[in-house]
Amino acid sequence: MNRFAFLTLYRSLTRHRLYAALNIGGLAIGIAVFLVLGLYVRFETSYETWLPRHNQVYLVQTVWNMPDSPFNGAYPNTMGGLLEEMQADFPGLSGTRINNVGATVLRGGIGTAEDLGWVDSQFFDLFDLTMLQGDGARALAAPSNVLIDANIAHKYFGTTDPVGQTLTLNIGAGTAPYRVAGVFAPLPRNTDLKFTMLARIPKGAPQGNEDWWYRWGSTSVNTYLRFPDPAAAKAFAARMPAFVVRHGTADLGANADKTMQLTLLPLADHHLTPAGREMASVRQTIVTLGIVGVLTLLIAIVNYVNLATARAGLRAREVAMRKVLGASRGTLVRQFAGEAVLTTALAALLALALAELGLPLVNAAAGLTLSIPYALVVPALVVLAIVVGMGAGLYPAVLLSRFPAAAVLASARSPGGGRTGARLREMLVVFQFTLATAFIIGTFVLVAQTRHLRQADLGFARDGLIVIKSGAGLSEGQQSTMRDAIGGLPMIRSVAMADTAAGGFGNNNANNIEIPGRPGEGPSLREIVVGRNFFTTYGARVVAGRLFDDRHGTDDSNGTKGTENRAIVINRTAVPMLGFRSAQDAVGKTVGKGRPRTIIGVVDDMRFFSPHVPMDATYYTYWSRYLGAPVITVRYAGPMDAAMDAVRATWRKIAPEVPFDAAPADQDLAKLFAADDHAANLFTIGSVLAVLIGCVGLWGLASFNTSRRVKEIGIRKALGASSRDIVRLLVGQFLRPVLMANVIAWPLAWVAMRHWLAGFSDRIALSPLYFVAATLLALGIAVVTVLAQSLRASRATPAWALHHE
Repeated sequence: MNRFAFLTLYRSLTRHRLYAALNIGGLAIGIAVFLVLGLYVRFETSYETWLPRHNQVYLVQTVWNMPDSPFNGAYPNTMGGLLEEMQADFPGLSGTRINNVGATVLRGGIGTAEDLGWVDSQFFDLFDLTMLQGDGARALAAPSNVLIDANIAHKYFGTTDPVGQTLTLNIGAGTAPYRVAGVFAPLPRNTDLKFTMLARIPKGAPQGNEDWWYRWGSTSVNTYLRFPDPAAAKAFAARMPAFVVRHGTADLGANADKTMQLTLLPLADHHLTPAGREMASVRQTIVTLGIVGVLTLLIAIVNYVNLATARAGLRAREVAMRKVLGASRGTLVRQFAGEAVLTTALAALLALALAELGLPLVNAAAGLTLSIPYALVVPALVVLAIVVGMGAGLYPAVLLSRFPAAAVLASARSPGGGRTGARLREMLVVFQFTLATAFIIGTFVLVAQTRHLRQADLGFARDGLIVIKSGAGLSEGQQSTMRDAIGGLPMIRSVAMADTAAGGFGNNNANNIEIPGRPGEGPSLREIVVGRNFFTTYGARVVAGRLFDDRHGTDDSNGTKGTENRAIVINRTAVPMLGFRSAQDAVGKTVGKGRPRTIIGVVDDMRFFSPHVPMDATYYTYWSRYLGAPVITVRYAGPMDAAMDAVRATWRKIAPEVPFDAAPADQDLAKLFAADDHAANLFTIGSVLAVLIGCVGLWGLASFNTSRRVKEIGIRKALGASSRDIVRLLVGQFLRPVLMANVIAWPLAWVAMRHWLAGFSDRIALSPLYFVAATLLALGIAVVTVLAQSLRASRATPAWALHHE
């Protein structure tokens, strides 16, 4: 591109500064949105790709297929001893397990919780972590060694060399000294691996886990396998049904391979794959926001083409004179296409600045820590500027080069493209506002759904609750002492222990409940074991019957055997699943054959888990004394900080060696909605900017068309038209494509939002109000955008307008 092209571009931009600003600004905003959302997509799709040979590693999934089970679907966990049985059947199989048991670091009698992973000695054959000190593979050969990351090393040893030092760790049920044998680099943010310490998993079942470590149907660890290529992985997966039958029939029954399957999931796909019955996944959010980024860029390109073609006529005489002086059509096309590329390059440079300025806002809105990798982004922007510049500038360049020199020079005014050009520009406005209106509808629906999730009735009083997740570290004696001590605090209203709590913490256990008079094992229901005051603490609503009561000795399941009758409370969802017509009809009935259970009450559904998971049919059993791994829930009155401080102080007096891990229940519940909130925030930001780009284009087009119709307006006013008539004429001209856009946008948005809402078990209705509101807003934006130009034109005097050129 020669110096002349730069000169003509400079003259063009400075001669029409407003339109240059609209062109470059609109395109810059579109590129900035595309860049930021592209960074988000790149981050979310990069999980585990930082690992060497990650494409050879596969996660073993447990896939359940049981009638009416609350746990059907694919889960990323397996039986603890699965790898041992696999390696016995398939010698030479390379694999490892990761059991995120966590650890308590004991120093001076005070316990601090850390993320420790139990792994096999083959761990480094699959996960080649960057070792800063020591040999990771050799270190895991000794069961008394521990590997730590650099942050943990600094936390406990400061500037002292940690290798060879000793840490006292409580892992599982035992406390022992561990020798630090190496330091690895902290894991990056784009990983689902959650550990800062590594130790070798015990051979055989760990202490306290003997009952379920080798029990088919239990899911306690992540099992990873390595294969040289996809074909080998596929061949191994084909052998899994027979393997399940050989080993799992004793626990799973005659149809073991139908009830449970083992499948292989590529490591890099794990982050994008929903677990269990989750209806939505990270993949859906990534695709949605990626589409928003691409469409916003497309809107900006259309906006550029629209304004460029509208203003093309203003350069008609320049084109004509250059043709008279010998310029060929090809030369003109190259010139104007080059100007388009340079304009796009300016927009890309401005977009980079806008992205850098806006990234902190985006990170705050979406809970991210994105940054711009300039080594990758700058070359990508150069390519984008060339591609977009050529794509967006080619049509205006061809249009300009086609102007006949004689006709243009003989004409009293510059050509405007005629009816064909006007219709093209109108269609481009329709396209822009179709996408913009669809974005507005999507924003309304996303915001309404996320607000609904936060305000929906969860079946319990979510305010005034503290959930303590570290109760599993308490001994039997400490459990009762802790419950009584916390319950005796002045601001505490009640305390409850259970194996599950609000926020999705605790166990995931289910049992088949046989229904008298029906063949088969019966439906599978979630089981929640609760202690004293559980329903009172949560404020559960009783639908029928009564709750557990110590005055009824048969309510207590402590010490009962599997064949003895147990009292249970069920939730509302379980009533029809167990074959009862109503909650009242269920009370007093006994279900189960070999393991009878008598229903004493029915409570309303309490949603403790992700809104992407359907509500489970659940039954509750009562244990008055020791719970193996309880989650403690505390209901308080007064300021939350004061209640938390009092509970923490009590905890540290009774069990200082057990880390105190607690948070308000509404904070834990908010984490279940966080991903949807972040997606809604990003979608809203992209939508607002897409609408802004559309308005920029509409304003520029209105300004251009109004300036070309000044003489027509003067004639109309001279013939008696009022200013109101002129405004109505001009505004109506631009409302027509906006109305057409809404007709197209409605079905597009309906299909997209229906698909998105399908990912929630508790979702809002797709009301027509969202569509009507979006249409009214789009029309209002369009009117405001063009009204100023229309009013200014309507106030011109006929004499001035007729003399204007």
